[in-house]
Amino acid sequence: MTKHRQAARIDANQPDIVKKLRQIGATVSLNHDDILVGYRGKTYWYEIKDPEKTLKQDGTYKAGALKDSQIELLETWKGHYRVVHSYEQIAEEITSI
Repeated sequence: MTKHRQAARIDANQPDIVKKLRQIGATVSLNHDDILVGYRGKTYWYEIKDPEKTLKQDGTYKAGALKDSQIELLETWKGHYRVVHSYEQIAEEITSI
């Protein structure tokens, strides 16, 4: 079994997002790029970005905010993978089932 890559650094908003997810009963694995969330029998894969560092004023991502590998995942991954910047984005998605 191979060990999953741990992100070299985390975005400033990640600890608060993880804390809030755990408070609603979600399982959160941090040994992935960025987090896997298990909730109500489903698994979600999220890349967390700090909006203050990565978003332009119009809400789009700044050049270089997403790595080539992240763009490739967004375009080709057959499972769930989403780039987010807030707990609310995740909660809206996982609790709407």
